[in-house]
Amino acid sequence: MTPVVLLDQVVHTNYGQFTLEWGTSGDAWDGDADRFFAHQQNGWIGAAVEGTVVVMLARYGGGSAMRIELWPEEPRTDAPWEDCVEVSTTVDPGDVVGWGTWDWTESGTLTLPPGSYRLRANARGRDAGHAGEFDPDVVDFYLLQFWPAPPRADAVVRSTSENAAYWNEAWGNRRSSA
Repeated sequence: MTPVVLLDQVVHTNYGQFTLEWGTSGDAWDGDADRFFAHQQNGWIGAAVEGTVVVMLARYGGGSAMRIELWPEEPRTDAPWEDCVEVSTTVDPGDVVGWGTWDWTESGTLTLPPGSYRLRANARGRDAGHAGEFDPDVVDFYLLQFWPAPPRADAVVRSTSENAAYWNEAWGNRRSSA
């Protein structure tokens, strides 16, 4: 079983934000954690608003390695990743999935067919990314894996970095309104 690679590059972010957006709802990421992380346990992959997935990278600015894959079925959970969360999302027919960094200074589109998906976000080097803000090398790595699945609540699969624990506490576990 091999995935289709949708994106595999270093993305240069500001404010640590990487966003996937689609549809016509107009619900673009506006920094409102209460809305985009409502009823979620995790605090670094916001998927509470349909048509938007917000990824809070550990690195405030600079380059982070980002790979996005589409799998035909649930991939095996890979132990080398320090942090791992899962969320659900749906892409409607006719939606074009775009990706972008803060203010869309870097952006593109993903070939993600319509359907209901589970998204596993894996991270390695979040603490190094946070501490190495001005490091010229890539020190944090992200793997986003989509596969067809019915919607269900988000889940923190693994959390070992201090940075993921910070976001899970700050924006996860306590959101109560949509």
